[in-house]
Amino acid sequence: MLIPLGYIVVLLCVFGGFVLAGGSLGPLFQPTEFLMIGGAGVGAFIAANNGKAIKATFRIFPKLRRSNKYDKALYMELMALQYKLLSKIRREGMLGIERDIDTPQESPLFNEHPKVLSDPMIMNFLTDYLRLMVSGSMEPMELDELMLHEIEAFEQEAHIPTDAIAKVGDAMPAFGIVAAVMGVVKALSTADASPDEMGVMIAHALVGTFLGILMGYGFINPLASRLERQAKEAEKMLQCIRVTLLASLHGYAPQLAVEFGRKALHSAERPGFSELEEYVRNAKSGAGST
Repeated sequence: MLIPLGYIVVLLCVFGGFVLAGGSLGPLFQPTEFLMIGGAGVGAFIAANNGKAIKATFRIFPKLRRSNKYDKALYMELMALQYKLLSKIRREGMLGIERDIDTPQESPLFNEHPKVLSDPMIMNFLTDYLRLMVSGSMEPMELDELMLHEIEAFEQEAHIPTDAIAKVGDAMPAFGIVAAVMGVVKALSTADASPDEMGVMIAHALVGTFLGILMGYGFINPLASRLERQAKEAEKMLQCIRVTLLASLHGYAPQLAVEFGRKALHSAERPGFSELEEYVRNAKSGAGST
């Protein structure tokens, strides 16, 4: 919702301000300028990226609709779920959660937290490392190194489409200048044009520069920035899981391990100590009744 809203504000302020200043929108409608600038941007994007990067870029766009997915409520659910799993480990041993992590869709613990269960990234990361903990064949330091490597790989992979889109946005002003220069060349090559006609053609040519800058900094680069922030939010979710599991491996009680995970969150989404404690206490009551 915020992306279309931002685009509307950009269009209203730019074109509305132009009209209020006494300008006419008619000369700004130059389909050929759009064709040159947009086509050059698409061509440069194809030339600069391989097939994997292009596919990754197109796959990332549906995720823009889930921009508010990683919010405080989901963090609370994740920490409550981790508390229940770690408490079960403390009561029954590592093998006590084996069935839960092997078939999470059938696990009562996971089904109490449908938001977490519906996120493949969280589920894969959490269950994979819980399986390694159950196996007991890795030291905490080795497990930490493995988690850090996976988070780094996730970050690098998420950066590919962001970088590709940002570079196209940075190139848009230059493509706008190319379109403007071609328009000026066309105007100057018309030797028999009157000064009025020449002025109109040059004005139309300069629209290319305007469109390139507007498309780059008003539409494409903000999209790349949004994708980068979403990737950072997902990465922070993985860091929360990592810190919580490591705290448990080092012998901390489940409630303290969850507190470690809380400290890994950004302040905007981080619940307060008392808020988390109350939430975990409710989770503890729910876990005790299952």
